[in-house]
Amino acid sequence: MNFLAHLFLSGENEDLMIGNFIADFIRNKEVADYTPAVQKGIQLHRSIDSYTDQHPIVRQGTRRLQAHHHKYSPVVIDVLYDYLLAMNWSLYSDQSLKDFTQGIYAILNQRMDEMPFRLKKRLPNMIEHNWLMGYGTEAGLRLTFSKMDQRTAFPSNFSAAFDHLQQDYGAFEEEFNLFFPEVIVYVKDWLSDK
Repeated sequence: MNFLAHLFLSGENEDLMIGNFIADFIRNKEVADYTPAVQKGIQLHRSIDSYTDQHPIVRQGTRRLQAHHHKYSPVVIDVLYDYLLAMNWSLYSDQSLKDFTQGIYAILNQRMDEMPFRLKKRLPNMIEHNWLMGYGTEAGLRLTFSKMDQRTAFPSNFSAAFDHLQQDYGAFEEEFNLFFPEVIVYVKDWLSDK
């Protein structure tokens, strides 16, 4: 899963949210630079990723994309799942997606000093262009995949990912709505054990 799902799964704990948000932008040796509460968010992010990558429902969708995206199939699924979360938002939250994203942007702006350098440079532009809401639109998803395509060293076929989602939309949406409640329970259990 990508930014939207990770932020949603952080609940209302800002430290957890910050750690969960920055986790992909920091190296293991940099984790100690953060408070224990933010470190917990980093650990949560990595635990969610591991759980997701190993989940049989997620792997089913990844296999469907394998012929088109090869080793990048798990990356495509992560982004597609944010789109599907946006499309099915009302099943998982009483708060509107717009209100949720505006609240997230306010928190990220307030805590900009804690962002890793690479993220600190990109974040204002991401917020200005409302990238979290963009995950719920075809144009936003296509733009995300286009930017990802520019950063890959090997052929990814990211530009066709939205088309592949549309071809099998019913299957992807069904899989997502089976998987997402399970990851919500997983996160609750993980947090109760820490």
